[in-house]
Amino acid sequence: MSKPVIVQSDNTLLLEVDNPAFEKARDEISRFAELEKSPEHIHTYRITPLSLWNAASMGLSLQEVFSSLKQYSRYELPELVINTIREQFQRYGILKLIKKEDKLLLASKDPLIMSEIMSHKSVRPLLEERIDEHSVIVKNGLRGHIKQSLIKLGFPVEDLAGYADGDPCDIRLRETSASGLPFTIREYQHSAVSAFYKGGGLEGGSGVIVLPCGSGKTIVGIGIMALLRTETLILVTNTVAIRQWKEELLDKTWLTREMIGEYSGEKKEIRPITIATYHILTYRREKKGEFVHFNLFMMKNWGLIIYDEVHLLPAPVFRFTSEIQSKRRLGLTATLVREDGLETDVFSLIGPKKFDMPWKILEKSSWIAEALCTEIRLELPESLRAHYAIATDRDKFRIASENFRKIDVVEVIMKMHEGSSILIIGQYISQLKEIANRFRLPLITGSTPVHEREVLYGKFNSGEIKTLVVSKVANFSIDLPDANVAIQVSGTFGSRQEEAQRLGRILRPKQGENRAFFYTIISSNTVEEKFAHNRQLFLTEQGYAYVIRNEETFKALCK
Repeated sequence: MSKPVIVQSDNTLLLEVDNPAFEKARDEISRFAELEKSPEHIHTYRITPLSLWNAASMGLSLQEVFSSLKQYSRYELPELVINTIREQFQRYGILKLIKKEDKLLLASKDPLIMSEIMSHKSVRPLLEERIDEHSVIVKNGLRGHIKQSLIKLGFPVEDLAGYADGDPCDIRLRETSASGLPFTIREYQHSAVSAFYKGGGLEGGSGVIVLPCGSGKTIVGIGIMALLRTETLILVTNTVAIRQWKEELLDKTWLTREMIGEYSGEKKEIRPITIATYHILTYRREKKGEFVHFNLFMMKNWGLIIYDEVHLLPAPVFRFTSEIQSKRRLGLTATLVREDGLETDVFSLIGPKKFDMPWKILEKSSWIAEALCTEIRLELPESLRAHYAIATDRDKFRIASENFRKIDVVEVIMKMHEGSSILIIGQYISQLKEIANRFRLPLITGSTPVHEREVLYGKFNSGEIKTLVVSKVANFSIDLPDANVAIQVSGTFGSRQEEAQRLGRILRPKQGENRAFFYTIISSNTVEEKFAHNRQLFLTEQGYAYVIRNEETFKALCK
């Protein structure tokens, strides 16, 4: 039997989908390579410096990388690839930040590397005098800045300078939740907690946990809080997420309501555990004015800062995070892909990836629902073709996304899943309003008041409402455990992170048949089809098959 991987000298890996060893090979190489393309028969991965640094930070050895490649590679590994992997892999940790007598030192066992680093004009202003050939003092308050500067030069720093403990807070986990159900941290959640904490040593205390939506990232955060027992600032995407974090904390720990504060557009409570939105932190009265709420970072002696949905972290919060590197920092996300390309800033300022669990492994263990993904392609009607032909690229995407024929397909899917809990998700409000009006369904958008959203989410969770139409506000941190069908009528260009969030809305484990259905409706032979390919990359990364049907075939199958 031929092996499924071809390793090319440009650091790309070609993986044959129809090979019997495909799944095992995919799981192995995805630990240290990034998926780039995923057409039907050959998937393309690329080995990048960042993918190797993240692998090294999670404890993967250089020998394990080479062993995986040799096990599945059809041909001999190119010498150029071997040298590239060895060089980049070994770069992680060649420079370290350490504390010595209250001084922050940049250190390396290699004096030539130290000399090279100190010669760079972007790094030199951040340093004081050189102590010896192996170490140099970093100027006070520039711990984050030095890490950012060095990673841009291709040197990821291992930060072993330690953390301030913060003020204590007695956070203890319940054995039986406040709602009366038994509560234990699942094995993989415990592994994630341990990977971040590292026994309380210098290697632990900052980094990112990557887990699918619906698998309990919040529980991982709570588990880490219970280990550290320190005052904690939690940053989230919206006010609904604040309330959900608060209810989880009250349900799973012995914290009282008086100990948990909300810092949002509606309330400004500072408590031992404070949950704030990114939006309030980035608010300023004038376009170039100060961020008036950034003092929240300094209002208490936080021992831990949690960045929920860290892949959405706004640039201003990145900048301030570079100033508070003595705080322990936990990033939670379903995907490290950022549409702005700032993955290296996440690595430098929040920390490297500490734990990553493939979605399909959790699915096989029934911790998340089995997801069946289908893309339905339909033609652009004649009435829109002329308009589409002369439109700008952005307008082409909107015309294709709002193709009115999609509504008929939505109706077919709704009838096929009658009685299910269905989310209809889209990008354009006018399109969503049309769908909501036609089927007399409730609609949630960014302009829907928070209280009204919570009422509708509550009715959906109780089964009083079976179908909700939702805009992008439902992409993030929304807990709808019974949703088992998602119909995506439009998306944000080729956003892989959005695909992760939307699929995640239906992945919480279900009673009975633990299965969920994810449909994407697109206009064929348009720019929307091109962007759909990029969004599919995320699903392929996680091991999901993506069935593509044309409108006629799909409707015939539904009869």
